[in-house]
Amino acid sequence: MVRDGAALSALAHDRHGAGPSDDGEITLAALADNPYPLYRRLRDEGVVWVEAANRWLVTRWADVDAVERDSDSFTAMEEQSLQTRVMGRTMLRSDGAAHRRLRRAAQGALSPQTVERHWLPEFRRLANHLIAELQPRGAADLMREFCGPYAARCLGQVLGLPGAGDADLQFWSQALMDGCANYGDDPEVWERSERAVAQIDAATDEAVERVRSVPDHSVISAMVHSDGDGSPLTGEEIRANTKLVIGGGLNEPRDGLGFAVWALLTHPEQRWMTAADESLWPAVTEEALRWMSPLAMFPRQVARPVKLSGTALEPGARLGVLVASANRDERHWDDPDRFDITRPKRRNVAFGVGHHFCLGVWMARHQIGGAALPALFGRLPALAADLDHPPEIRGWVFRGHTRLHVTW
Repeated sequence: MVRDGAALSALAHDRHGAGPSDDGEITLAALADNPYPLYRRLRDEGVVWVEAANRWLVTRWADVDAVERDSDSFTAMEEQSLQTRVMGRTMLRSDGAAHRRLRRAAQGALSPQTVERHWLPEFRRLANHLIAELQPRGAADLMREFCGPYAARCLGQVLGLPGAGDADLQFWSQALMDGCANYGDDPEVWERSERAVAQIDAATDEAVERVRSVPDHSVISAMVHSDGDGSPLTGEEIRANTKLVIGGGLNEPRDGLGFAVWALLTHPEQRWMTAADESLWPAVTEEALRWMSPLAMFPRQVARPVKLSGTALEPGARLGVLVASANRDERHWDDPDRFDITRPKRRNVAFGVGHHFCLGVWMARHQIGGAALPALFGRLPALAADLDHPPEIRGWVFRGHTRLHVTW
């Protein structure tokens, strides 16, 4: 049974999930279940040491913005970085000239012009093809049967791995992200991520050989043919940054799309507003990514003595920069827990800030708001949440639906 609007409205707001443990400590399980009430508490306290995460959590908008704009005080080159352990040294864990060199090598394939002219038509084709396959069935777990495969197919084309299957790309991305978030040091997570790395490296090496002789619009081709500011990228650098794109380039559009669909299904008045004015799809995309940020936390390390919200931090201190909390900071947003596509336009930090601003931002925006959302709600006008199979959202480093059952 698909339930009424009152039930949908209630479910649209954050569940009161697991909170702190009995002694008041914040646990990773509580953060993964529903971090938003905990984030509100942490924002009231400022920059707070959380033992379970083994780092200082930065929760306020102004502090997140300050950290990302001051790379002299807060470095991305974290010692013993989980991401570096899993992927190698990427542009996201580099600063200064090293960062610029790696970023410039890939950015041509992901520029606004390239995405709009070359990739957006492909995104629309892929979205419509998947919907046509699903349409006769009348029901699906949208994350498993549309959002995941769609994000994987888009990524395979943009990255330059068109022969990689949906299952491979989804396994690779999830294994990489689980490794990067493995603050609990789970050996099974390390085993999966190491297996994914070996498979990705083999596929990347094959792609590199192909595009050396036949360049294309892909990210791998751009990296292979970049002069790297006079120093071409090495095979190791290409493999590492391919893994970076596989991680963020699949899970963020997938989960951002899931959040946008869920937001519209649980806010019918805004759904009808969008149906009447298709120019609102970008606003839906940005508000969904603010409301529920898929890349919810990223690490930084203090490089020199500094104060943040009155907290003295010494060199070597590890930070968890909570994008998801900053995007709901009541100091910056009016009624921040509410999904509202009509709120005055303001910059959110779902894609980061400063020189580490997400390179795939245009890709994600066009995948979600330029292709998938118009196709889904246009071709499936009766799309509705199936609350006999309730949705589930998990995660605090990377956050997204684990299931989202719908009917049409």
